[in-house]
Parts: sequence; C-alpha cells; structure tokens
Amino acid sequence: MSIRTRFAPSPTGFLHIGGVRTALFNWLLARGSGGQFILRIDDTDQGRHVEDAVALILEGFRWMGMDWDEGPEVEGPYGPYFQSKRGEHYRRAAERLIASNLVYRDYSTEAERAAEKAIAERNKTAYRFRRKPISEEERARFEAENRPYALRFEVPPGRTLVVPDLIKGNVEQKSDEIGDFVIVRPDGMPLYNFASVVDDAEMKITHVVRAEEHLSNTFSQLLLFEALGYEPPKFAHVPYVAAPGSKKKLSKRDGAVGLDEYINQGYLPDAMMNYLARLGWSFDGAQEIFTRDELLAKFSLDRVNSSPASHDPDKLFWIEGEWMKALPLAEKVERTIPFLVKAGLVTEPVGEALRKRIEAVIVALGDRLKVFQDVARLGGYFFTAKATYDPDSVKKRLRKEGVAETLAELSELLDRVDPFEVSTLEREVHRFAEAKGISMGNVVNPLRVAVTGQGVGPGLYDCLVILGRDACRERIAAAIELIRRGAQT
Repeated sequence: MSIRTRFAPSPTGFLHIGGVRTALFNWLLARGSGGQFILRIDDTDQGRHVEDAVALILEGFRWMGMDWDEGPEVEGPYGPYFQSKRGEHYRRAAERLIASNLVYRDYSTEAERAAEKAIAERNKTAYRFRRKPISEEERARFEAENRPYALRFEVPPGRTLVVPDLIKGNVEQKSDEIGDFVIVRPDGMPLYNFASVVDDAEMKITHVVRAEEHLSNTFSQLLLFEALGYEPPKFAHVPYVAAPGSKKKLSKRDGAVGLDEYINQGYLPDAMMNYLARLGWSFDGAQEIFTRDELLAKFSLDRVNSSPASHDPDKLFWIEGEWMKALPLAEKVERTIPFLVKAGLVTEPVGEALRKRIEAVIVALGDRLKVFQDVARLGGYFFTAKATYDPDSVKKRLRKEGVAETLAELSELLDRVDPFEVSTLEREVHRFAEAKGISMGNVVNPLRVAVTGQGVGPGLYDCLVILGRDACRERIAAAIELIRRGAQT
C-alpha cells in the first residue's frame, strides 16, 4: 500500500507556522514516495470555530503550493472530510464498542468528579477515573430521569503500551497510568481521540505525522485501534517549534507566527517551504537552500531531530533574500504589483510605462529587496507626485548654509544634461562638485533628499533617471521652498 498521510487542522484562526511545518512534513513524505496527502478539517468543536477559518487554511495551503489528494474542494472515496459531517461514522464505531462491552455509560457529574480529584490531590496521588459499579435500580432511575451520560472507554489494567515512534523511538506507558477516557460526550459529540482513530482508520492513513503534544494521546488511540479491530498507522511525533532563543513553545506573543503574516509581507512560498523544512530537519548538515524538487527527493523522517527547533526570523529572512535574488525580474514585477496596489501607489490595470518603472525600481533596489512589500516601503517615492520628506534627513542634509543655492544650480544642471542617463548624470555632477570646490558628499546627499525625501536608498543617479528630469526639478524646487520656509520661522 502506498503511503497516505493527513493533516487535520482545527478551523480556529490563522495557520501557525508550527502547524504548517507539520503539514509540510506530511506532504513531503507523501509526495516524495508517490503517496497521497489528505486534508481533513477537525471542526467537531463548533464553539471554537472561527468564521472563514477554513478558507484561510485552504488559501495558506494553495499559497505554499501544497496540494491535497482528498479533502475540501477535492473530496474522494473516504469523505466527508469535515469531522462535523462524519457523525454517522462515529455513531457506528461507538455502537461496535458498546456491543463489545469495551465502553460504558458514565453517569457521573462534574461535581462528583471534582470531589474525587480533590481527594486525590490531598492524598498526593494521581487522579484517574475508573469505572464504578452501579446497581440495576440506580441505572433504571438514571434512565427514567434522562440523566446525561458520557461514553467512556474502559482501559484494560496491567498492560505496557508501546508507541514505535519514527522520530522518538519506542515510547512506553503503563495502561494503569491512563484513566478511563470519554469517547463521546453527553451531548453526543465525539472527542478527539475517538474521532481521530475512526477517521484515520476509515481513510486508510498509513502514517500519522503530528506535533509531539499529541504523543500522550497516542496510547489511548492505540487501545481504540485495537478495540475496533484496525491496524494502527505508523506514528511520528514532531518536536514543537520553540520561540526565538528560547526553549518555550512558539506562540503569537513571540511576534509574526501566522502564515498569513508572512504572506502579507510578501515572502516567497518556496523560501517559506525551504525554511520550514530545515526547521528541525537536515540532509547533510551543510546544505541550506533546497528547491521544492530537492526536498521531495531528499526528505525523510529519520533525519528529523527529536529535539525542539527554535524559530529563527533572521534565518528565514536570509533564506527569503536568497530566493528573491534568484527570482526572474519579470516575476518580481508581477508579484510586486499587488503590493503597490494595496499601498495605494498604483492602480490597475498597469500600463507598459508604469510596468517599466516598476522594473527599474526593482533593479535599482537590488539586494535591498527582500520581500515584496519592500518596494512600497523603500521605493514608494518613485510612485508619488511629490516627495515626503523625512524630518531627520531634512535637518541633517538640507538645513545647512548654501544648500538651497547649490540645489538651485543642480536643478539648472539637470535641465541641461543630455542624454538624461546614469553615466552622463554621474559625470556632470562630479564636474559640478569639482568646479564649485564642494565635496561630493555635500552635493549628492542634499540632492538625494531633495528628490526622494530620504537620506538613504538606491543609487542616486538611478533615482534621478527613474524619476525623470521634470519630476526631479519639481522636487528640488519643493525642497528649496522647504529650506526657505524653515529659515523664516
């Protein structure tokens, strides 16, 4: 049988990058072996369901380029793929367990269980729920008054349960350390361990690759697989993603941890896949940049580290930069346009002249361009009618004696330069500085601030050419007016 993996997110909000990494490991394992990857939505807890969360999950998977063989919008032979629509499957499985006398009705109340737990705490013993015999009279009375009950699985005593984990090795637990656990709540809702086992068995899942926080659930699930007569899948529990420079689990308090945040910043899907694959996995300890095809060919669970891996935003940013450098210019332009539109700097449709300007700006930014929103952040002034002046740059570069006069002369120089190209501009500005006996710093720095509003950026002469002769002279005039207004106050 071919490998069948699954990822079963709960629709409770954004896709956490730790979850995306787990999904990626499942996807790589299935795709790299010619198997199938199933996407299942764990939405039995409707109280935690977030509107549109499923759409966000699917959008995130599509952005990553992680396709699924069965699941929402695809369906398949083992659906439905929303747990909220699989009630009949859970009901049939529960009836099989009832018929086998492996589960029982638990009529206990929350108050009764709380009292038992308090006694255990006072005695400094672990609290584990165990079946308590009830008389036929009590059972009849409970049924007559329609007293709510949960279905509990009766854990067999005296056994050693072993999970042969593909990452952590053999992990054991005594069945005596597991309390009888609920499989169906009084309201009829199946709990995670039960629903997950039924779904994994019926969907023919061969490998369950999931976060290590579920390892403790696996022992209960092994009992359920056995009770239902199913061969359990192979398990691999992936260590959690730790916060930067810490051993604590990564959370939203640690900054950008949602996939949507990186999408909104303009990260590349291939860079994110590269980074997440390397987060706790390595091929040879040296290679850092992996193409999608290389990951599919080289990924294996036996190279996944059994210890937590720390999220490293700087490493992600570096990998993103490497992928951005390798991206063809035409693709950079296409991917940049939506971010310029979102920033209100351009409108669609984008004509040929504007497209050429965007291309020129991207070339001028060079390696400064790491994520697509950088074009708007670092080069927004190329797409506005006027420059927005940075106060610190104005103070440092423009509010000096003689700057206004120098800028006026530079404006006249720009009017005469022909052709208005980088090499010609650079030559003429150098000649101007030499003729006036002014250092190049006292020429190019005020000129940069005058035309861009900023103290740093791409090459000055690239900026002049992209903006064009007329726009440069208009902005210099505005800068001179700014200087003169400041001198009068």
